[in-house]
Amino acid sequence: MTTAVKERAGNLFNSSQVRKRVRNNIWRNRYIYMMVIPVLIYMALLKYLPMYFLRASFYDFKLLKGFEGSKYVGLKWFERLLSSPEMWQYIRNTLVLNSLSLLICFPAPLVFALLLNEVHSKPYEKFVQTISYLPHFVSTVVLVSMINNILSPSLGTLAKIYKIMGQTPINFLSKPDYFYGINIVSGVWQTMGWNAIIYISAISGIDQTLYEAARMDGAGRWKQTLHVTVPGILPTFILLLIMQIGQMLNCVFDKIFLLQNTLNLQVSEMLPTYVYKVGMESHKYGLATAGGLFNSVLSVILVLLANTISKKVTETSLF
Repeated sequence: MTTAVKERAGNLFNSSQVRKRVRNNIWRNRYIYMMVIPVLIYMALLKYLPMYFLRASFYDFKLLKGFEGSKYVGLKWFERLLSSPEMWQYIRNTLVLNSLSLLICFPAPLVFALLLNEVHSKPYEKFVQTISYLPHFVSTVVLVSMINNILSPSLGTLAKIYKIMGQTPINFLSKPDYFYGINIVSGVWQTMGWNAIIYISAISGIDQTLYEAARMDGAGRWKQTLHVTVPGILPTFILLLIMQIGQMLNCVFDKIFLLQNTLNLQVSEMLPTYVYKVGMESHKYGLATAGGLFNSVLSVILVLLANTISKKVTETSLF
């Protein structure tokens, strides 16, 4: 046999061996792979299949007539969106809320994780951590009900305190100036403990010899945190920051929607709530789809931009 033939036979043999090992591995871990199937079905039905209907943004789409019976209008809906002053107001509201969230809600779990790392009593640390992430499991409807019960100007807790102090209760939910603050405070309470789990896991993965070396150099707890802990979790923080920037034009839809009323609508109407109302209440499916597609494209651009800047500045990126 020639050398080329031998090499080809060897490659075929190796490839057959590889395929056999792969099949054996899949069969050995078949129950684990079966657990992945529901996730794949979920992604296919609720994430990828709906993308087919994005072309409704180029039609005067009628639900009962479908694409065949709907009129093709080209970029009409995008032109209407971009020329609407209200649309830019909704984008501004969304950016303001998410910018405040980025400045306050996003770093709060990091600070909480650093503080929790300094607790020397393990039982107390576990107790605090458990209590802190329990609000994550409170549904948004229940959370909004709690906010209403606390801030109600007639029967709310704060209203009773104001009356005891001889002052007139404030209707916080009807005043636009308080809307962002209510969302930020409730957001910190609900997400801080749960999101801190990621940072706590990152801290636990830091090499302990680095702390020992820092102590031998005379570093106290503050300098150990500053020069060992923070650099150790910085890549995790940057990756989460990139993904958070990609969500700048989104919001916690159900909470925003439930807290809306006619008195605070000038600041509470966000891009996602506007798209929902246009599509589900006004039945302008083409315009709503165009708004959703516009939102998604801008989100992708923000992620790419943030990822590029992070890669150049910190050498940490998603891809």
